[in-house]
Amino acid sequence: MKIIKRNTYLNKLINVKDVPDIKVITGVRRAGKSKLMDLYNDYLNNEGNNIIHIKLNLKKFEKLLNADNLYNYISNSYVDNKNNYLLIDEIQMCEGFERIINSLYEEEKYDIYLTGSNAFLLSSDLATLFGGRVFEIKVFPFSFKEYLEYYPSNDIDSSFDKYFKTGGMSGSYLYRNESDSLTYIESIVKTTIIRDIVDKYHIENEDLLKMIYEFLMDNIGNQTSIRNIANKLTSSTYKTNDKTCGAYIDYLCKSFLFYPIQRYNIKGNKYLESDKKYYLSDLSFRRAILGNRYMDRGHLYENIVAIELLRREYEVYVGKLYDKEVDFVAIKNGRKTYLQVCDDLSNPETFKREVSPLKAINDSYPKLVIARTKAETYDYEGIEIIDIAKWVNE
Repeated sequence: MKIIKRNTYLNKLINVKDVPDIKVITGVRRAGKSKLMDLYNDYLNNEGNNIIHIKLNLKKFEKLLNADNLYNYISNSYVDNKNNYLLIDEIQMCEGFERIINSLYEEEKYDIYLTGSNAFLLSSDLATLFGGRVFEIKVFPFSFKEYLEYYPSNDIDSSFDKYFKTGGMSGSYLYRNESDSLTYIESIVKTTIIRDIVDKYHIENEDLLKMIYEFLMDNIGNQTSIRNIANKLTSSTYKTNDKTCGAYIDYLCKSFLFYPIQRYNIKGNKYLESDKKYYLSDLSFRRAILGNRYMDRGHLYENIVAIELLRREYEVYVGKLYDKEVDFVAIKNGRKTYLQVCDDLSNPETFKREVSPLKAINDSYPKLVIARTKAETYDYEGIEIIDIAKWVNE
């Protein structure tokens, strides 16, 4: 398998090397967390450190699934007068791992790095598990820039169209035909992510969970009311409620299959809790589960932009300005960027509709319309009009 270094994430790990926190790599299943750990292991080896790298999903480490055995193995692997780095993949496989990791942390002898199944090592649980002594590195599927590194090309437009269709789950790139690739991606959802959720939360109604994630996939870019979902999924023979639907959606988000985007009142600078939008961590999941039905490219491009903004470490919100909506308000270091996303701007009415909300914002922060223009970037009354393939490759 071809490996690219994913320098953005590798540098994040390097930048927190020897910082006294437990580093936890999180992200959707098969996004490359373990491969990132391997790359970091290689980096540390080049510096002559003592590295204790444990992969609990391998047969050779089976005895370490017992917490006491894991602790003894790590203690016996410690080397005096060297920097000792502890790297553990799939930490959740060791029952009682929290006690062991907290003990090792208190000994102040190791720089600790962990990956784990999202259902058992959730972002929301990290502070509880490790007393808040955690630095989280969030890993996403391949970006378009990483896709171009994997498949070098001078034809950015053609490459973007392939990326739009193929997605960023790099494990699927190994398959020679499209059908096998989609089967692989479908199995990530159905037999890995969903199975994790079912096992973690003891879900009995797996059919309801399936209906919910298919509904969210089918409604990317739409404001989503949990009560409306419950009503739509309820029939004369099948009953559910907003509490159950809300819990299941929360599980899907905690597994990093979906990312919830909260609304933001631009005029009042207030965050709004109701009717979030939900975006997939990678569009390939939608295609594998739903096929090509109802391919609203504008909303799917929104998905690409939303995940790219999160990848670039922006806070991301859906903007509301009176009766208008701005697709995204992205905030970093106190600075805002307003973004509209659509498919085709060639129709004058579409162009007017997309720039109108941005023109109504009375501040000097950057304003962008990102679309599939296949043209050079240009300025329209202070609004930057940029092709999406160029923007995601910046």
